[in-house]
Amino acid sequence: MRLPPAILGNTEEVLREILRFTAPADTTLSRYFKDHPRLGSRERGAVAEGIYAVLRNKSFFTDFAEAGSSPTMRRLTIMGLAEAMGVDSLGGLTDDETAFLNRINEIDRKLMPVQMRSNLPKWLFDKFVAQYGQEETLKMAEALNQPAPLDLRVNSIKTTREDAMTRLLEAPVAAIPTPFAPLGLRVLKKPALQNLPIFKEGGIEVQDEGSQILSQIVGAKRGEMVVDFCAGAGGKTLALGALMRNTGRLYAFDVSEKRLAKLKPRMARSGLSNVHPVQIAHERDAKVKRLAGKIDRVLVDAPCSGMGTLRRNPDVKWRQKEDSILEMQEKQIGILDGAARLLKGGGRLVYATCSLLEEENQRVAENFLATHPEFDLVPMSTVLAEQKIPLEMGDYLVLLPHIHQTDGFFAAVFERKAIVPKPPRVKDDEVAEEE
Repeated sequence: MRLPPAILGNTEEVLREILRFTAPADTTLSRYFKDHPRLGSRERGAVAEGIYAVLRNKSFFTDFAEAGSSPTMRRLTIMGLAEAMGVDSLGGLTDDETAFLNRINEIDRKLMPVQMRSNLPKWLFDKFVAQYGQEETLKMAEALNQPAPLDLRVNSIKTTREDAMTRLLEAPVAAIPTPFAPLGLRVLKKPALQNLPIFKEGGIEVQDEGSQILSQIVGAKRGEMVVDFCAGAGGKTLALGALMRNTGRLYAFDVSEKRLAKLKPRMARSGLSNVHPVQIAHERDAKVKRLAGKIDRVLVDAPCSGMGTLRRNPDVKWRQKEDSILEMQEKQIGILDGAARLLKGGGRLVYATCSLLEEENQRVAENFLATHPEFDLVPMSTVLAEQKIPLEMGDYLVLLPHIHQTDGFFAAVFERKAIVPKPPRVKDDEVAEEE
């Protein structure tokens, strides 16, 4: 079915704004759709998919869009919509534009220069090549340039994975178990879930399998005191609460009131009553200090560059700058240091990012160990075996999109050394009496 010719104009209009990179693409799209309520769901879907296709393939598309009779922005729009929706779906093209698209389709992209094939900015491509090698980088880039699958986490407080699959199939929504996360389901298409009874009742939540694995390795147990230090909208918080079987106390800390507000309706739907959202000003907030030395487990899903989420947020690679990575690293080190103070002896601290860059991952973990002798590294192989997650890892968790079919994630687990109580001081006269 052909798209209305006006969709080209809508897509070009919002693409022009998004390519200024002054705000996240999803935020700009949401505002545009709100301002254009006459666009139906099919039209909105086409505009969004066309935009994301441009962002994923910007290096390749820009190179060809700048040569031709049509304006560059219109050519970018045409290539994006054709990539996402198919050439035959476009209406309103001139003969020249149709011929242009046909020429683009005949290009063998494997013959292009490697950086253009990767559709990554040069600084990021060079970092990935230095870290992973060129061949692995190209495989990873190809996976990052594909739309992410739709993963769900089954809320074990309300249902089982098997029952959830059955109820989804009745909708009908086909889903299969994820290979690693024990409560994960991968939906084979991308249906609207928000109107399904099982979603409204809190039986399922949308959550990438990698994010589910991060929640699992925290190892939260019944009756413990646990902190999700950078909770955001609370996807991992809800997973942790379910793992604790709705017992103990689970604090959801975040500096953003807006993000924590998004957690509250999800909490109500989930049926959890052990979650306590707390807005903090920074990692050394008095609300944090009051819990120092009292917490069993802390998850620090730190603010990061987001380079592991490019399947969902392809604009991130164009919005982030190389010098911002070191700024992120400083922030991550500070947050991790503040969170570490919460742990009691024997307590575990999980540091995680959705980044693929060593500066934000291994380097931060190594810095923490060097500056916090009261903590030991728990090898990820040990943690995964404890949680019965069938993944082969060494000291750290490193999830890669082209290997694990998840977003890119990193995690390290640290354990605070048990505090050995000092023996009571014996007075000299007491020793004399015993003798």
